[in-house]
Amino acid sequence: MTNTDQAQRRAFWTQQMELAFDFMEEMRAYPVEECGEPLVSMKQAVTDAKLEVEFSESKIALDLDRVFFLRQGLIPGLLQAAREMNERGWVMKVEDGFRSTHMQQSVSRRPRVFDAILKSTMWELDGEIPTPEFMLRRLSALTAPRPKIGTHMSGSAIDISVYNRDDGSEVDRDGPYLEMSELTPMLSPFASRCARENREAITEIMARNDFIAYPYEFWHYNGGDCYAEYLTGTGKPGRYGAIHFDEASGQITPVENPDEPLQTPEVMAREIAASLARLSGENAALETKAG
Repeated sequence: MTNTDQAQRRAFWTQQMELAFDFMEEMRAYPVEECGEPLVSMKQAVTDAKLEVEFSESKIALDLDRVFFLRQGLIPGLLQAAREMNERGWVMKVEDGFRSTHMQQSVSRRPRVFDAILKSTMWELDGEIPTPEFMLRRLSALTAPRPKIGTHMSGSAIDISVYNRDDGSEVDRDGPYLEMSELTPMLSPFASRCARENREAITEIMARNDFIAYPYEFWHYNGGDCYAEYLTGTGKPGRYGAIHFDEASGQITPVENPDEPLQTPEVMAREIAASLARLSGENAALETKAG
C-alpha cells in the first residue's frame, strides 16, 4: 500500500468518523415519543415462522448473554427480510439485538472492541495515542456512549451478518461483523466491487422491510427510532426510545436520563492504558514467535 493510498484511507476514515459524531449530536436533539410497545423474542418469532435464521452464540461483554429481543412492530419486517434472504439463498445471522444500559456501558470496554477502536484511532493519528476526550469522540460514532443515541438500548436495532445457505460461507462485505477500519462505513469507496454489491443488496432487502442502514457501520440496521426517522426524512419523532427491559416479566420502562453519558474521560484514560498494555503484550508475543 502506497503512502498516498494510506493517506487517502486515513482522510476518509477521519471524515466519516467526524460525520458520524455530528450525526450522533443530531440524534441527541431529535425528538422521541416513546410508544410503550413491548419487546418480542426474535428467536421465538423465527421458530414460529419456520425460517432459517442464525443467532450469535458469543457473549456480549462481561460474559453476559445477548438479548435477542426486538420491538413488536418490527418483527414482521424482520421475518420478511429473513424470508427474502432465504429465497435468495442466504441466511441472516443476527449478531446482536437489545442491550441494557449496563451492557452498552460494558461493550465499548470489552477488550476486543476497545482494542480494535484504539488501534484504528492510533492508525488515524499516525501512531499518536489519543486523548480520553478524542477516544470518547470516536466511541460516539462506533459504540454510542449515551442511551439516547444507542438504539440497541431502544430495542429497535439489529446487527447482522449474512451467510450462503449452500456452503455456509459468509457473504462478502469486505470484513466481518465489528470490522474497524476504513472499510466499516456502508458506502466505503475502499470496499471491493463484490462487497459493495452485497452490501447494497442486503440493505435493499432490509429497507423494503422497514430497517434503515446506519451509514457508518455496514452491519447495523434500525427501525422506528430517531435514526430511522431522521435518515428517511419523515419529520416524525422516533417512536422507540431508550428503555429498561425485564426479560422475565416483559416489562419495559423508559430510561430516565437518556442523554446522560455512560462513559467518562477518567474511565477512558484507564481503558486506554489497559488497552496499550494488552496491545504491547500481543506485539511482544508476535515478535517472539517470529524470532
